[in-house]
Amino acid sequence: MQTPLPKFDSVFSVDCVIFGFEEGVLKILLIERNEPPFKDCYALPGLFVGHDEGIDYAAERTLYELTGLRDIYMEQLYTFGDLDRHPEGRVITVAYYALIRLSSKIEVRPHSNYAKTAFWHPVADLPQLAFDHTLIFQKSLEKIRRKISDQPIAFELLPEKFTLTQLQNVYEAILNRKLDKRNFRKKMLNYGILKELDEKQRGVSYRAATLYKFDRRKYAKVFQKELSFIKE
Repeated sequence: MQTPLPKFDSVFSVDCVIFGFEEGVLKILLIERNEPPFKDCYALPGLFVGHDEGIDYAAERTLYELTGLRDIYMEQLYTFGDLDRHPEGRVITVAYYALIRLSSKIEVRPHSNYAKTAFWHPVADLPQLAFDHTLIFQKSLEKIRRKISDQPIAFELLPEKFTLTQLQNVYEAILNRKLDKRNFRKKMLNYGILKELDEKQRGVSYRAATLYKFDRRKYAKVFQKELSFIKE
């Protein structure tokens, strides 16, 4: 059982915001807490930082213990330190975020008693989260909305081979608005960073679309500064 915090003692924690994309839906990885405070409530994967470990290592350990995911590259998002963010005392948390490709090979399940379950939940109807985790989620969503306009982060959510429709769906899910299909495709193809493959979708009931791959080398070679993917 997690040791209660002494009142007014400053303690550090880490929280992980992991985004995934599946069947046109942007999702976030949540846990159901198994310890007070907020026992049985939904929350972001988060734990205290040990006295003998660095912040980055603590984030990796936390993600593995609460969800089973490992070897996920995460970036620091923001530090949250409001006085009343934890009911048992002063806790300063460093939030990390990542975008990953979801597949049938990715299984999430807790490896510690701090969480009952780990699961993916659509961001469009997110429930109220424990602590200030709703705020942390909102900050992370704002972050990726800014980044997707000038960096190729959308491809981190897609399979290696994808259709233009799937690519547009990622942008629309993150930005929460519809994009003009013709203009979107024209801009994406004109950038020259998509490699058209001699392959089409398989196992679909409708007309199979052409598959593409993101050419990271071409992107790094051509674009030396920020790129506006979707701004008109």
